[in-house]
Amino acid sequence: MHLGAFGMNAWAAPTPPSAWWSLTVTTAIQAMVSMALLTLPAMAPAVARALAVPSTLVGAYVALCYFAAMLSSLVGGTLVRRLGAIRVSQLGLGLCAVGLALCALPWLPAVALGALCIGAGYGPITPASSHLLALTTPAHRMSLVFSIKQTGVPAGGMLAGALVPGLSLWLGWQGTLLAVAGVCALCAALAQPLRAALDADRQPAQPLALQALFKPIGMVLGQPSLRALAACSFLFSAVQVSTTAYMVTYLNESLGMTLLAAGAALSVSQLAGVVGRIAWGAVADRGVGPRNTLMLLATLMMVGSVLTALLQPQWPTLLIWAIVALLGASAIGWNGVYLATVARQAPPGQAGVATGGTLLFTFMGVVCGSPAFGALAGASGSYRIAFAALALPAALALGLLGGRAAQARREPAAPKP
Repeated sequence: MHLGAFGMNAWAAPTPPSAWWSLTVTTAIQAMVSMALLTLPAMAPAVARALAVPSTLVGAYVALCYFAAMLSSLVGGTLVRRLGAIRVSQLGLGLCAVGLALCALPWLPAVALGALCIGAGYGPITPASSHLLALTTPAHRMSLVFSIKQTGVPAGGMLAGALVPGLSLWLGWQGTLLAVAGVCALCAALAQPLRAALDADRQPAQPLALQALFKPIGMVLGQPSLRALAACSFLFSAVQVSTTAYMVTYLNESLGMTLLAAGAALSVSQLAGVVGRIAWGAVADRGVGPRNTLMLLATLMMVGSVLTALLQPQWPTLLIWAIVALLGASAIGWNGVYLATVARQAPPGQAGVATGGTLLFTFMGVVCGSPAFGALAGASGSYRIAFAALALPAALALGLLGGRAAQARREPAAPKP
């Protein structure tokens, strides 16, 4: 295959990675760091009891994770160009392992520091994967391929929901954190043989200047289409993280489900997110278009969040699963279409930088949304009210997407690069 198809320089490796090989590697790494971030929330009631703190503090934990992820994603694109996507992914997995080990210490400051480490490892993973996939994926498959890769996020959540509650009963909450930390470290080691082929386009002379922090932000703010996408990701991510972080606690405390049953429901919602990400990517690529697909997803988020707030303990398990699956398919299923759209709108060769810039706003939505959800639940004394309130950011995103679509129809078509 000709190197020019991947935008590589003549000195790059003679055999560039295939799109499907890059997709497999990036999806596996994404799933592992996602599981690392969601390990503590998946057993939040047990950890809260052990530390003698309210379970609503899981929102603060998630906010710390994503605050660090927000900052590390800004330099993710530059680090990828300098070190290579696989090396950056290895560093991210290592930081997640360290963070999980710190969270195993029964001391709140250690847990807070651990959350920051996990977030710092999580942030650069998406710019790294976007860099690899943008180089190796044909334009007509980008929504589908990026959506498949982003299934790693709900797949990690599904693993957390399915395995963590049971492991916590067997190993205890501290043993569970250490076990997941060990798997992260193992994955980082297993990725090493892949580096020669997948990091062949790295540029060791790429400077790590302070201005690298601001370049992604300037790129996003300077381009209207990227700016609108970033604003929508802020709103969507607030819905997504609240759904993921509080599902187990809501079902356990409000509906009286056991941790195992609540974890199973979380896995169902995450599985729906996995299926949804692939399905929405195919829908966007087959004529509906990315923007219309995102508008449909915003509508389904509104419906799913209200139905989730109405769940009752006496309802059949299959009905409860169907409702959380609807919420999961939409609130967790939007990322692939969104990231593929960002990659399309980015200047040539700058997909990682553009992704890092938009992720600042995505993670900012998590940092604001998760504590706001916890604060609303705590102030109202009801997780139901907080879940119903998730319809508001989804509605705002729908309005923003509709307004941007109308504006785009009035603008002259830009020449394709």
